[in-house]
Amino acid sequence: MQALGAAKNHAIVLADADLEFTANNLIAAAFGAAGERCMSLPAVLVEDSVADELTALLVEKTKAVKLRVGTDPEADLGAIITPEARDRIVSLITSAEEEGAKVLVDGRGQAPAGYENGFWVGPTLIDGVTTDMTINQNEVFGPTLEILRIPDLAAGIKIIQDNPYGNGAAIFTSSGEAARTFVRSPRTAGMLGVNVPIPVPVAWHSFGGWKESLVGETHIYGPEGVKFFTRGKVVTQRWPHNSASKSASFHFSSDAAK
Repeated sequence: MQALGAAKNHAIVLADADLEFTANNLIAAAFGAAGERCMSLPAVLVEDSVADELTALLVEKTKAVKLRVGTDPEADLGAIITPEARDRIVSLITSAEEEGAKVLVDGRGQAPAGYENGFWVGPTLIDGVTTDMTINQNEVFGPTLEILRIPDLAAGIKIIQDNPYGNGAAIFTSSGEAARTFVRSPRTAGMLGVNVPIPVPVAWHSFGGWKESLVGETHIYGPEGVKFFTRGKVVTQRWPHNSASKSASFHFSSDAAK
């Protein structure tokens, strides 16, 4: 069997990152496709010293996201796929609030004028999330972005390692040393990005994660995909010398030749 499981992707943001660049990428990664994609990036692990500054940028940019009908050229964010999906997303946002997080930008109850009965959840930014909260332990699959504050790179890597899913993870930093430490750390995720929020490889590389984000032994495409869909055949042959074969001849009728 070859299949992909769930995902809970994380990004680490260090103090030396370009925060404007980082905020723009986080917004796109969290809210693109209304968060309904396996490579969405819903959780950001921010180093304490820049957490307030980055959070302020994220609030500003989240509020600027335009919730519109998908055919509207001004739309940044469309509807959720089903009412059940909408209700699940809303319940996870509510659970975060009840468990002590702070909803800085609330997408619950938002809808474009004239489409109030649609399946809408606006962009939602949640601060003060911890790893034991329900929303952080589940794949939201909706337009939410969770902020978790960390003291340093090691703490961020440990959070990613401890998460049961390992689809994708990213780091935002200007330090090559920090990036190398992140990339070489074991038990993180199968697809990693350095200043790239959605590290989806091109088709000739394998797509797929680690841990509970992968079911089976091989990834979906690339060399592993070719291997999965290929069944090996072994042919053992021997051609001993036979003098009689020198005089052997074969004749085909004209009909057979046709």
